[in-house]
Amino acid sequence: MATVVAFHAHPDDETLLTGGTLAAAAAAGHRAVIVVATDGHMAALDGRKALRLTELAASAAALGVARVVHLGYADSGHGAVLFADPPDRVRFLRAERDEAAERLAAILREENAEILLSYDRNGGYGHRDHVRVHEVGTRAAELAGVPRVLDATMPRENVAHIVRFLRFLRGRLGPSVLGSLYSSGAEITHRIDVSHYAAQRKAAVAAHRSIIEGSGSFAAIAKVLLRLPTPILGRVMHWEWYIEEGAQPTDNPLDDIFKPA
Repeated sequence: MATVVAFHAHPDDETLLTGGTLAAAAAAGHRAVIVVATDGHMAALDGRKALRLTELAASAAALGVARVVHLGYADSGHGAVLFADPPDRVRFLRAERDEAAERLAAILREENAEILLSYDRNGGYGHRDHVRVHEVGTRAAELAGVPRVLDATMPRENVAHIVRFLRFLRGRLGPSVLGSLYSSGAEITHRIDVSHYAAQRKAAVAAHRSIIEGSGSFAAIAKVLLRLPTPILGRVMHWEWYIEEGAQPTDNPLDDIFKPA
């Protein structure tokens, strides 16, 4: 049995790009671990436990994940302004890349990880913490000697259709912006059928109650997904996609993350 570590930027990110893969790995007897760079909060916590980390623990349990670790950073936010660090922790974007990578590498060594799941070079939709996950994840794998890194992504060609289907960001993303998101389908090395894990993913999404009750992009997606019957959700969220770093893509992506490209 292998250990798979999924590195994410914020609590709730684990549900949409890698949730099915983690649930499938856990169901097959592998050890699944989630590491988040940030606790998802912008302000000082004043010694309080981060609510979003509590919600992450519930999400991880729904997916069958064995361990959750927070690297200790604050959310960097998304927008034109990078706010000052809160007094009790550093924003992820301001952390030195190698210092953050060493924190992650220590976990990868402890877990003897065989696969690291990270993000593509665009950070998916371009959030600065997501781009930083790619940079830090790649470096941490080098430091820890993890043999394989798979970058979670989506085929760029499918994004516009999915955005319209979920009624997410309608009117705010033009063709030029959509063209810079995620990755080209020609780059993808692995396409994983996760349709059988829709119930686990739905429970994982529902665990992030504080975000669902808000007005952000995750809330918009989650509210639609949670209204879908589980069999329909399995059809809508049928696949998860990866690019294996250093591998050559083929016309037929592999159907199992444990198969090297």
